[in-house]
Amino acid sequence: MADIVQYKLERMVDELEDLEQRGLFTRQEIAEIVKQRRKFEYRLKRPSPLKEDFVAYIEYETQLDALRTLRKKSVTRELKKQGNKNLRKSKSDLAGLIRIIDIYELALKRYKGDIDLWFRYLEFCRLRKNGRMKKALAKLVRLHPKVAGVWIYAAAWEFDHNSNVVAARALMQEGLRFCPTSEDLWVEYLRMELTYLNKLKARKVALGEDKGTLTRDPRTEDDKQWKDENKELFMTLDEKEDNDGENVVPEDNNGENVEPDESQTNQELFADHGMDIFRTVYGGAIEAVPSSLNLRKRFFEILEGTNLSRHEDMCKEVLYDMKRDFSTEPGFWDWLARRECNLEAVLENGQEIKIPLVEKAIQVYEEALMSMPCGTMFSLYASFLTDIVAPKDEEIDITGLSGHAENFLPHLLSVYERAESMRIITEDLACNGKLAESVQLWELRIAIEISGITRSSLLPSDTDLLYLFELLREILTKVPVSKSENLWLKALKFYASKRRYFDKLVEISFRPLARDGGSESGFSLSSTIVGFILQKDGIHKARDIYKRFLALPHPGLALYRKCIELETDLASKGDKDSLANARKLYESALATYDQNVGLWQDYYRMETNVGTSQKATAVYWSAMKTLKDASEFTATLDL
Repeated sequence: MADIVQYKLERMVDELEDLEQRGLFTRQEIAEIVKQRRKFEYRLKRPSPLKEDFVAYIEYETQLDALRTLRKKSVTRELKKQGNKNLRKSKSDLAGLIRIIDIYELALKRYKGDIDLWFRYLEFCRLRKNGRMKKALAKLVRLHPKVAGVWIYAAAWEFDHNSNVVAARALMQEGLRFCPTSEDLWVEYLRMELTYLNKLKARKVALGEDKGTLTRDPRTEDDKQWKDENKELFMTLDEKEDNDGENVVPEDNNGENVEPDESQTNQELFADHGMDIFRTVYGGAIEAVPSSLNLRKRFFEILEGTNLSRHEDMCKEVLYDMKRDFSTEPGFWDWLARRECNLEAVLENGQEIKIPLVEKAIQVYEEALMSMPCGTMFSLYASFLTDIVAPKDEEIDITGLSGHAENFLPHLLSVYERAESMRIITEDLACNGKLAESVQLWELRIAIEISGITRSSLLPSDTDLLYLFELLREILTKVPVSKSENLWLKALKFYASKRRYFDKLVEISFRPLARDGGSESGFSLSSTIVGFILQKDGIHKARDIYKRFLALPHPGLALYRKCIELETDLASKGDKDSLANARKLYESALATYDQNVGLWQDYYRMETNVGTSQKATAVYWSAMKTLKDASEFTATLDL
């Protein structure tokens, strides 16, 4: 093995000497290159070299060759400044490329079945244009005829690089014989044929023998209307006007007049031929893969983007076929409904949602529920309405809900109620087993109610306050505090100035806190309530309430920290009672969280700042004795 490696390194001598003579690498850098290559060569000569060994070697040589290219350009620029000629090509210019190809071929001999490695090699050949692409593709197609991506790549290379549509078509058709159920292969075959037809038409248009295009105008109706109203601002390229304002009859390349009917006939021929292609490929695809809804959707999207003859009729035919074959699949109805208002594109582009289009989508969902009232269908229906009422990238704002929320939230609620009445409950619809506990839905509803109450009057009536309170009590007592943070915050903020209802909310909070326990970090309901009461009623009321919370099972570290912070602030102002309370809180917290280093450090710092040195020393030695790893305690502590 050592002899073979040494032999390979000796064959690199001429190349390395050339790099040094040209001033591209120093002797020390060349020594490092030899060292790295020796290491990689030994790895490849192992009994079972890994794929990662080959890949690492290739990456190293690729980066090295890129560095050589950059330095050569730099040296060439310097020579030009001095008036010398460019550097001539030499061994070192091609040695790196040849070595990378050799490593790839060694790797592919051992890992013939690794498709990813093959595609890396193909991309390398495509970028470097080394003339190995055709041979590599032929070998790959022979080894992996059942991989659809291989045929697609080969056809794309022939079509885009070689402009050989005949070869590309032959590869696609051969691929479909080997992979008749590949959706990607059918779709790409159709795209290739339509793209080629559109290129032919574009050439005709460029030569003045035709006009128009086979692709549909992507502009919206509003854009088209604006352009029609301001058409005097635009000058068309396919029409000419004489001085009298009359249209000039177009001429061909020989100066003879071309009748408008002839151009129209050419345009129709291309459109007809394109539709024939679509029908042929579409028919073959649904015959080969009759049960694929995704394939039909992709074909329909391609058809919508074209301007073929009888386009509308074909769209209706495809939709009819889909409805006939997939009327029992919820995914089809969801796609059909969302297509009516193109919801994803509207939300992505920040456009205004059009109510009539949404109502059409709702009609589709209602039709689907009549034919198949299942939990999945209800879930998709609710998801659609939720996307309209509260898009995923937006937060619910009490003061500024959109009109869509007010329009469609009642409808969303009715969908949940209907599903629950029919006892059709899915995991997506339910929260903790009941639809009534869907937190996101309740957040939307409470936000709507608050918005309506505050909009109608600055001083809400007792009826409105009681109605909203009952709604809140219904959900807050059922849902865990960890999932209802926003609901609690909305409720506490809204009723902060209404003492009777605020006190009731505080009493309600004890039930979920006793059931679920307090929070260790992040949002803490008990800490939030203590903060509200401290601002409203002062320290004495806050102490009373936090003592009640601390008496609950597992009050949580977050509450202890909030109470300690409250008492420590007062102790720093000279309040001796607060210092005693803070000490009691620390001792109580450390009884549960005795391995919490941060808690011990805070206790020690408090005694150092506002307590006594004797107590600080006692805390320090208690921490050293209790903590299993006291190094972290002392590492960040200022002693």
